[in-house]
Amino acid sequence: MRIDLHAHSTASDGTDTPAELVRNAAAAGLDVVALTDHDTVGGYAEAIAALPAGLTLVTGAELSCRLDGVGLHMLAYLFDPEEPELARERELVRDDRTPRAQSMVGKLQALGVDITWEQVARIAGNGSVGRPHIATAMVELGVVPTVSDAFTSDWLADGGRAYAEKHELDPFDAIRLVKAAGGVTVFAHPAAVKRGACVPESAIAALAAAGLDGIEVDHMDHDTDTRARLRGLAGDLGLLTTGSSDYHGSRKTCRLGEYTTDPEIYGEITRRAAGAFPVPGAGGDARA
Repeated sequence: MRIDLHAHSTASDGTDTPAELVRNAAAAGLDVVALTDHDTVGGYAEAIAALPAGLTLVTGAELSCRLDGVGLHMLAYLFDPEEPELARERELVRDDRTPRAQSMVGKLQALGVDITWEQVARIAGNGSVGRPHIATAMVELGVVPTVSDAFTSDWLADGGRAYAEKHELDPFDAIRLVKAAGGVTVFAHPAAVKRGACVPESAIAALAAAGLDGIEVDHMDHDTDTRARLRGLAGDLGLLTTGSSDYHGSRKTCRLGEYTTDPEIYGEITRRAAGAFPVPGAGGDARA
């Protein structure tokens, strides 16, 4: 089995619609793909309706969190999307995304970048607006060559010149809320230093003690030494280890299935989940 547990659609900051995402996942030879848009479950219905036979969909979300001033992302899998407390927190984060993005646009304008809110809104479309949409606008303007190049201290990285804060969950609260909704939590790309500051390993240990289920080890932002170190840490803490592409369509260079999760780990994630179940493909909508 080929299992990719981290992918985004146009419901947040990917460039594939949810339907395109599942079709592309099947075409890439995946058996399982997780839809983990930022702080939203808005892509679920479309992805399920288009799910090809032979592909299983894991429903999830990537929750925006902050600990001691450091931003981090928590992957939540197979939770009940209707659970009210977690739904309310996701809504608070989403509601804060637009004013936050507008603030970053203003900061970029003050730095001499000829960017407009209308341009960013066009790029975001109906998705939950975020920094990748602003970064895409900067690429369009020739300010940076790639989306990744916008995530530096000069521009959009945490603490960068154009950075603005938004409402984010405390990760300990995120773990509690996801578990109360029957879900499973995995700390996304915990050592992606190129994105900015990362929480120390002592914080990961504290999150593990609070019920964190796993950490994402095999990821494009982790080099070989980092993966080995994280795998050892996970072993010491009794955490599951996952691998994922963090696919965003054409917005990033990663490919679906570039990194994958061991089937035994996937089986353990599904065993622990009680809020929802993986959805097997039944043919879906085959229209391109």
